[in-house]
Amino acid sequence: MELTVLGYWGAYPWNDEGTSSYLLTSGDFSLLIDAGSGTFNQLRKHIDPLTLDAVILSHYHHDHIADLGVLQFYRQLNQQVDQPLLPIYGHTEHEFYYSSLTMPNVSEGHAYAEGDTTEIGPFSITYLRTKHPVPCFAMRITEKETGKSLVYTADSGWMDAFDEFVKDTDLLIADSYFLSGTENHPVHFSVKEVAEMTVRGNIPTVILSHLQQRIDLEELLRQAKAITQEQAQALLAKTGLTLTI
Repeated sequence: MELTVLGYWGAYPWNDEGTSSYLLTSGDFSLLIDAGSGTFNQLRKHIDPLTLDAVILSHYHHDHIADLGVLQFYRQLNQQVDQPLLPIYGHTEHEFYYSSLTMPNVSEGHAYAEGDTTEIGPFSITYLRTKHPVPCFAMRITEKETGKSLVYTADSGWMDAFDEFVKDTDLLIADSYFLSGTENHPVHFSVKEVAEMTVRGNIPTVILSHLQQRIDLEELLRQAKAITQEQAQALLAKTGLTLTI
């Protein structure tokens, strides 16, 4: 399977690059993970949005869903004959946002909850409720044919439960909003927490994502590498970054 970063900033787009969104493909199946602000046009560079097979959302903060409506309208205005409804997976703990996942003749909302295992095409997905001001869920996505997996932390402060959730995954996409020295923040990880989790989890590659506009990103990467050293590859998220898992 292949993972492409479409957007990686936290809170708001910056320097013509968008907020959290990732395209995951396996064979000819495509899954969009979150749909952050400014990422629809990045999606179009990689696939025809009419051929997208499914969307899954971690939570309903705007930096993770802002371009979902754009995607729905695009499919509505460019519908083809017999075009299937786009399945959009989200939690049901905010009825307003969950109900908006369904648009007549365009898309259909599907519910998930912690403890569920969701089968979406070639992928099997499990969830972990994170520490965040609104209901938010990390995801472990496994390619059923190969057993390869990735974990997307979504947005979270540190929780011990992450150690077991991420263990032995092949790729970690982690909220890395803060430099070291801000551990145990109630909303986001520090890069120290991310790097230490990567090492403990025996994870070969970590993408530092959900990045903050006002910090030195090279220093963020340096701090991560000082901890991961030769045990894992630490990468800064970048628009268009593509990894084969």
